[in-house]
Amino acid sequence: MKNTIAIVGRPNVGKSTLFNRLVGQRKAIMDNESGVTRDRHYGYGDWTGKYFTVIDTGGYVHNSDDIFEGEINKQVKLAIDEADVVLFMVDADTGVHHLDEEFASVLRRYQGKKPIYIIANKADTNARAHASGEFYTLGVGDGEIFPISSQSGSGTGDLLDAVVSHFEEEGIEEPDLGIPKIAVVGRPNVGKSSFVNLLLGTDRSIVTDIAGTTRDSIQARYNAFGKEFMLVDTAGLRRKTKVHEDVEFYSVLRSIRALEEADICVVMLDATRGIEAQDVNIIGLADKNRKGIVILVNKWDLIENKETNTAKEFEAKIMEKIAPIAYPPVIFVSVLTKQRVHKAIETAIEVYENKRRKIPTSELNEVMLKEIEKYPPPIQKGKLVRIKYVTQLPTHNPVFAFFCNLPQYVKESYTRYLENRLREKFDFTGVPIGIVFRKK
Repeated sequence: MKNTIAIVGRPNVGKSTLFNRLVGQRKAIMDNESGVTRDRHYGYGDWTGKYFTVIDTGGYVHNSDDIFEGEINKQVKLAIDEADVVLFMVDADTGVHHLDEEFASVLRRYQGKKPIYIIANKADTNARAHASGEFYTLGVGDGEIFPISSQSGSGTGDLLDAVVSHFEEEGIEEPDLGIPKIAVVGRPNVGKSSFVNLLLGTDRSIVTDIAGTTRDSIQARYNAFGKEFMLVDTAGLRRKTKVHEDVEFYSVLRSIRALEEADICVVMLDATRGIEAQDVNIIGLADKNRKGIVILVNKWDLIENKETNTAKEFEAKIMEKIAPIAYPPVIFVSVLTKQRVHKAIETAIEVYENKRRKIPTSELNEVMLKEIEKYPPPIQKGKLVRIKYVTQLPTHNPVFAFFCNLPQYVKESYTRYLENRLREKFDFTGVPIGIVFRKK
């Protein structure tokens, strides 16, 4: 990516606040608790006609008790390698910290290879702004120290003037605009991040056995089967009663927003636990938001003594639990052994194509009027319903309008019959279908 800025530094200096300011929206979770951000997080901004990508990173620590320390530091180094300009954020309120000194020694390896600016955040007063000169002792950076307040935005204009001076190209405004989004959602610890990392071939998200490792929704571009789309890794969705801390509450909100913004939801289940109430809730939420749905049953390698019908029986249990939702395909995978992982993403792409499918009106009438003739709407209160014409409406999801003399007398059971025939005659696997009746 061209025109890329990485915001780095120790925990709790305000990196995510600056990230949100530069991208113009609250995309990263902010909290007074240190270590909230763990993975690399991307957003887009612009300044004086130049567009750029911003990477937010977790706080760099050394020899701490944080079990995520090694993984976070790896993510930070990946962000620095990727960046054209590095913003090393420090805290003007607390002054030089020993972690700043340790991190400065890491950054010295990049000195001269790419511009590095020291950003003295929380310089909300003149006294703090003047005192920020003490950070020159860190012996890193391109000469100038920028005292800013990422909370209020003061000083960020001068900083951005300096940063964009290193960008030769104007960049691309929102390079991901219009690219289909596939969100990987599910309960905590079912293997969502491992699945996304395997597809991307890189550790885009930190993976551990601890539920709740992913906190923000992480998205990355992916190419497969001749298609380009965004893959979105999300934090695990658990029941409200199980959410105890603010950070997790915001993680859940981000995951729900990612689901709402996605075109396709890949809902991941844990084969060893079967389908649980929260899985049903998540599938219901995706259906309510009219998303394409693919159900992935992960950890299938851990199911012992599998027989010919084991998968069929497992699938039947899933469909029984999520009824009346009956359209999502179910695929049994193992991220660990890479079993059927590419089949999963191929199916997600097929579902996206199904979601966009437009059936010509002539073909629709030719097929569906024959089906209606075979089984016409039942007579209601002595009234005979005659369906004369059908067309697909110009909507994001497939919606079909059936024109008839008495739309108010068409029962739900007949609507289901029409939906089943539409699915049988035209491939709408994984996609919710809307049916409306209009008077003609």
